[in-house]
Amino acid sequence: MSEESPVRRFQDFRWQQVDLLAYKQEGDAPFKDITRQVLFQFPDLDGELRYFEMAPGGHSTLERHQHRHAVMILRGHGRCLVKDKVFNVGPNDLVDIAALSWHQFKADAGEPLGFLCLVNVLRDKPQLPTESDLAELRRLPGLSAFLTETC
Repeated sequence: MSEESPVRRFQDFRWQQVDLLAYKQEGDAPFKDITRQVLFQFPDLDGELRYFEMAPGGHSTLERHQHRHAVMILRGHGRCLVKDKVFNVGPNDLVDIAALSWHQFKADAGEPLGFLCLVNVLRDKPQLPTESDLAELRRLPGLSAFLTETC
């Protein structure tokens, strides 16, 4: 953030004067039609607040981390996989993602899905599922169809 003003306006589901970034580097892991904005990143807060937005039908990477996530849906509807279950999500829903829980978000086909994500400033790199992990997840009720769409 610049020194001129501590206020960043939210307009058209983007924060003004905050860079719009790629979600990840292409080829790192499977994802589709998602961007991010880093809204706050202050070491003295030990946290980073980010905004992610997926185009209709877009999805994040299936991954897990050593750190916890706190997610608040701001826009749209979709589904999220957390640990071993899939949940419907919509505006104002809060999602608690415990450390080492598999997680992935997917926007419904008809609308974008936008959410805030609070994480530690210092955090580990994402762990991607192995073929064995995917096979185990696909055996769980309700996960096979969700994973077929995104993995």
